[in-house]
This record gives sequence, C-alpha cells and structure tokens, in this order.
Amino acid sequence: MTHHELKPTRATLHGAFSRDFAPCLTVDPGDTVSVETLDVTWGLEQHGAPGTPRAKFEPRDPVRDDGPALCGPIAVRGARPGQVLDVEIVSLEPMAWGWTCVGPGPFNGWLNEGVGLRGEAWHVERWTIDVDAGRATSESGPSCAIAPFLGTLGVAPGAAGVHSGWAPRNTGGNMDCSEVVAGSRLLLPIEVDGALVSLGDAHARQGDGECAGSAIECRMAAAVLRFRVRDDVCVRRPRVRRDDRWVTLGFGADLNAATAEALDEMLDVVQARHACSRETAMALASAVVDLRVTQAVNGIVGVHAVLADDALR
Repeated sequence: MTHHELKPTRATLHGAFSRDFAPCLTVDPGDTVSVETLDVTWGLEQHGAPGTPRAKFEPRDPVRDDGPALCGPIAVRGARPGQVLDVEIVSLEPMAWGWTCVGPGPFNGWLNEGVGLRGEAWHVERWTIDVDAGRATSESGPSCAIAPFLGTLGVAPGAAGVHSGWAPRNTGGNMDCSEVVAGSRLLLPIEVDGALVSLGDAHARQGDGECAGSAIECRMAAAVLRFRVRDDVCVRRPRVRRDDRWVTLGFGADLNAATAEALDEMLDVVQARHACSRETAMALASAVVDLRVTQAVNGIVGVHAVLADDALR
C-alpha cells in the first residue's frame, strides 16, 4: 500500500463533478492520500479588514471552477459502477485560521429575515484555530471545540455533463454533514469507472443545519483518506459509519423530500441488521432513529438519519 500527497495546484483544482474530468492521481485500493485544500471560496489567506482584498487562487475557469475549491479527481484502480467506495477518514488537520460569513446569500435570505437580519451588509466572523488544543476562538471572544470535517466529498455522477459542486446528490458532493469526521467511513455508490473522488470545503466545526450558510470555513493542512472498493454491501445514497452508529443521508428541494430519502436508506440498514419487513423497520425506526437537519441553506437541502448500535438489540 502506498501513501500519496496532493497539493492545491492548477492541475488538481476544480469546482464541479464530471465523469469527463481526467484524474490527477490514480491509487490502488487500500492506499492513503493526504490532501491540502484551499478554503471553500478558493481563499489562500484569512479575511482582512472590511473592504480589503483577499488572496485567492487564480486563474480559474468559468465552467470547470464554478463552485467550491475541490481537489482531485482521484481515481481508484478497479472501481466499477455498481460497487461501493468505502472512504475512511484517517485524520483531518485544519490550518490555523477560519471564518464564518453572515449575509443575504442566495439560499438563506429567508432564514436571515426570520431571525431579524434584514440588512444587506455582510458580517465576517474570524476565528483562530489551535489544533493542538482542539479549540477555535472567535474574534468576538467565545471559543468552541473543533470537530473538523470535509463539507464536500463525493464521486462523479454517471450522467453526462458538468455537475455543480455546490449541490449534494446520491454520489455525495456538498453534503455538509458534520458526522464525517476523523475515524468515520463514508460509503458512496460508484457510478463511473475509477469512482473519481473530489474533496474540499473544509470546516473546523459546523452545527447541524449550517444556519448562516457557512460554518467555520478553513483550509485543511492535511486531510488523510484511505480508499477501498466493496462488493459486500449495497448503498443507494451516502451512508456513514461513525463510532457506534450508522448515519444515512438524503437530499431534496425541501426538508420533506430530504427526510424521505434519509429514512429510506436507514430502513435498508434496519432491515439488513434485523431481518424484518419494511413495515416493521419503519415502526422500529420511529422508536429509535433520530432525524436531523444536515443543512437547510444550499438550495438542495439535507437531512441525516442516525441509528445507534445499542438502540435495538
């Protein structure tokens, strides 16, 4: 097994998903890759004082790079449509700064208005991240424990064309799911040869819902991932194994549709574990499965269902 490294360069960066993007790296199953990322807006440095320019990666292509800054695609040798890609999140090390923006936004304006934020001006909250201490401190004073994860992690869809990097879908993407932390494993359905993995949009921490439309956005100094290809499991949508629980994700134009997708995938988990009918799985889920809002501000919203291992015996 081999360890690889990817840095953010013109050859490794893009902002969308496509089966037609040539891989910048091909790995064998079991290999690890350490990826350094930009922040979600292609930023190279922390925000400065209001009105001051901020260094961002240039040049960018108006089609290929129209989305969050992603590294990849990474091809996994031997991966074929119909199989499942098992992505182990080995470790995540953010850089020493981050930021959260509060403003009108294209999708969260309704939420801002609902909580009394009616102005058009943007507010940027800057954070200092102490990786050794495991805490982020805001410029306003309060601090919080960090829980780093990649807001965007997915494989290329099988459909032709260029697919927005801002949206989540059945093959992953901009899921913004805070459960995909170090030590967890993300299972994704493979739709193209090689899988073609792209990742970025690093967060030092995010509350479920991502109510401002951004979390503690940061660069990742090293996101270390291990890739495996599996034939022993079938998933239709992203599924996460974390510590002592299963997490399934659903996406839709509204929370009703996203909830149905997340629960549909979770019922597959319950049926497989307890050899029961769909109706029984639904009854059991109503007692022990938690439904949580993943994010409500990306246009395509997300819900994740959570089942603890010891909830059903």
